[in-house]
Amino acid sequence: MDCSKIMAILQENRVDTAPKVQEILTKYGCHIRLRLGLHEAQVDSCSNSGLILLQLCGDRQETAKLETELQAVPHVKVKSMMLDF
Repeated sequence: MDCSKIMAILQENRVDTAPKVQEILTKYGCHIRLRLGLHEAQVDSCSNSGLILLQLCGDRQETAKLETELQAVPHVKVKSMMLDF
């Protein structure tokens, strides 16, 4: 199985974008091998921007659809790369 695609998702307005981003990630959940969410969090405040890193597996056409759907969400930016060692 090909698990060489790494995707970074930047949510510039996490409070508004999180529900739609989560819906899309759930839809493609079988292609997500690893998910890491990063945002600045403190006891008295929480950043409204966040970064999600994914390792994707499987059909490249499906992972490309995931990327396209995420890019269509306002205030969400997506970058991906293929690891080829």
